[in-house]
Amino acid sequence: MALLNDEVREATRKKFADEMVNPVRIIHFTQEPGRLIVLNPLAGQECFFCKETKQLLEEVAACSDKIRLEVYDFKADKLMADELGIDKIPATVIQGEKPSAVRIFGIPSGYEYTSLVEALIDVSTGETSLDPKTKEALKTIDRDVHIQVFVTPTCPYCSLAVRLAHQFALESPRIKADMIESTEFPHLANKFGVYGVPKTVVNETTSFEGAVPEDVFLANVLKAPAPPPQA
Repeated sequence: MALLNDEVREATRKKFADEMVNPVRIIHFTQEPGRLIVLNPLAGQECFFCKETKQLLEEVAACSDKIRLEVYDFKADKLMADELGIDKIPATVIQGEKPSAVRIFGIPSGYEYTSLVEALIDVSTGETSLDPKTKEALKTIDRDVHIQVFVTPTCPYCSLAVRLAHQFALESPRIKADMIESTEFPHLANKFGVYGVPKTVVNETTSFEGAVPEDVFLANVLKAPAPPPQA
């Protein structure tokens, strides 16, 4: 049974035809249903939405010949997962002509379907709608920045924060930006005190809630200290 109904599929196909420019890769990491995998250090957890996420991406990829879907097994293709910094699944990386760290963890369903579609188009065009002053400020970043935007599928404002994060990553090679479906990764939601969404966490130290204006988003990114060293 298809996940996208006819109306959404046709709207997606038309949007891609009108707005996509260059080819885009969807690099997806998953696992077979029924297998347990350690998604956090404390307990084994099955990837409950891996099957549905893969199906959704297949249906989206079929909406444009400019989209190439590559599916990898999280364990069997560990070297590639490590290279892209993938530590949990389902995980989706969207790349265009040049590498970028536009990433989605969890199923982009509900309102977050918009985040997936917009990310594909932004990566395809290689351009963002950010203010020129924001773009200039992002060019000055001289340290690694990790933006995590926690969302739920029923949040109508979350996609606004996600798109800002993803566009920041497109403007700066020092930034990686993740959409994280908080109910699929409760250990992370608990770690960062996610009680309302969208909640954005920068370098695990600076956080703010809500779909804030672009300049406020930028100020929080710029003031965040360097990320903590990896263990």
